[in-house]
Amino acid sequence: MPPKRVAKPLAEKQAPALSRGEEVDLSDPTETPSTTSFKGQLTKYQFSSTSTSVENGTPTSTSSMRSSKRTRSAVTVATETSASTASSPRPKKKRKPSKYADPLKYAHLAPLVDILEPNLICVFVGTNPGVQTATAGHAYAHPSNHFWKLLHSSGLTPERRLKPEEDRSLPDLYCMGNTNIVDRPSKDAAELSKEEMAAGTANLDAKFLKYKPEAVCIVGKGIWEAVWRYRYGKNPTKAEFKYGWQDEKHNMGKSKDGEEETDPDGEVWKGSRVFVTTSTSGLAANLKPAEKEAIWKPFGDWVQQRREERGFVPKVVDAEESD
Repeated sequence: MPPKRVAKPLAEKQAPALSRGEEVDLSDPTETPSTTSFKGQLTKYQFSSTSTSVENGTPTSTSSMRSSKRTRSAVTVATETSASTASSPRPKKKRKPSKYADPLKYAHLAPLVDILEPNLICVFVGTNPGVQTATAGHAYAHPSNHFWKLLHSSGLTPERRLKPEEDRSLPDLYCMGNTNIVDRPSKDAAELSKEEMAAGTANLDAKFLKYKPEAVCIVGKGIWEAVWRYRYGKNPTKAEFKYGWQDEKHNMGKSKDGEEETDPDGEVWKGSRVFVTTSTSGLAANLKPAEKEAIWKPFGDWVQQRREERGFVPKVVDAEESD
């Protein structure tokens, strides 16, 4: 009687390859199949996602690998972001704009002393003393202010650049003086009121009528605008404003109507001529240094010419006397 043929299990024909990451039955294919159902036989060969590789004897799931990749990617991105943040410069803090400050805020600071004498060639008009200037007691004492530098480069002090401590020697050395439209100190012009600026214009006219300088140099557009508002009730238009010499009708310190004043030469006093120049504050960056020097230069040339025409001879000033 011929031997019975044993049917090969379905696994021999349909077993998936190892390269696909599927489980394969490693039992002897010649083993007699159990009496379980056909579905039960197939269960042995179904795809399983529990393990895809063995590493150091420990199964690693696909989902774990994907999670690990995501984690590494997240760490990489975070590290790059952190490095980028560290290398990029921090944004500069914006300077907060000032607003009106009550005079009591700086009541502990003394006003700056006017440097005025009769018949000077010119007098400079600043806005008001800054905190550092008031503390030092000398004009334009803040290190960032370009006043003394521009005086030298324009020829107003041709031999050398003066120090703020030498401000009171201006009349004796160069026939020049200095004053401000507002006497009280503050951090900047924004802490002053329009009423103070208007009252200051009237005070300037009184000073110039008394001392009669040939010319006044307005150090900053904002000062001239304040004078203009006081006289005409509005700011000058773009067409009306200009740097340099102003028309004779804008002279300062003129005699009042009906009253005749004479200058040192015995001529009828028509007021001080006005030259408007740039602000010297380090915060005024609307013009380049070369542009500021170009605006200041004509005034320096004129003052030098007037000193020569007058035959002005500088006086010797002791160091103690200038303090």
